[in-house]
Amino acid sequence: MEFLHPPGFATPLHVHHTADEAFYVLAGAMRGVCGDQEWRATPGAFVWLPRGVPHGYAVDGDEPLRTLAIAIPAGFDRFVIEAGEPAQERTLPPPAAPDIEKLVAVGTKYGIENVGPPVQFTGTPTA
Repeated sequence: MEFLHPPGFATPLHVHHTADEAFYVLAGAMRGVCGDQEWRATPGAFVWLPRGVPHGYAVDGDEPLRTLAIAIPAGFDRFVIEAGEPAQERTLPPPAAPDIEKLVAVGTKYGIENVGPPVQFTGTPTA
């Protein structure tokens, strides 16, 4: 799947219990944490986030982040379909606050558990 996140976007610290997650960065930059390791990824970088390890990421900088997201095994697309809303047109709507209760409820069904607040970073990544 292709993800496009606006500047300021950050995921909560979370765990995928049934799938590994990976990102290939197409544009923009992201910072993240996986276990006790912090990292930064820019266009051309590949990020691997193994199942069972708490992780989260945030857009790093003033540009939108565009990634290809991969989940192994397949099935994450069902979470996105159930938790999201169908597009009304082929342009992105203005940023809006997510429905956290819905995301948590649907995430639980698909083996995703929030374990902390949205990630925040200061300073230089450790990796």
